Amino acid sequence: MSSMSSMTPRVLLDASIGFLRLGLATRFRVRGAYWRWRHETAFGLDPARHPGRWEAIRLAIDYAAWTTRMRRLR
Repeated sequence: MSSMSSMTPRVLLDASIGFLRLGLATRFRVRGAYWRWRHETAFGLDPARHPGRWEAIRLAIDYAAWTTRMRRLR
């Protein structure tokens, strides 16, 4: 995945589109079942093993941009 230094405008645009699609699909219920499941599968249940806030944000941006790129490939 990319690092924060490679957060180009294109990556940020792709991430924004990905977040918008996920938000619409989950009706923006960010504390809902899908988002809890997504967090658990990404980071596990042990809070001691979770990444820090900025690392989690970077990972979320990378994931959202990836989902947009994958949809574009279809």
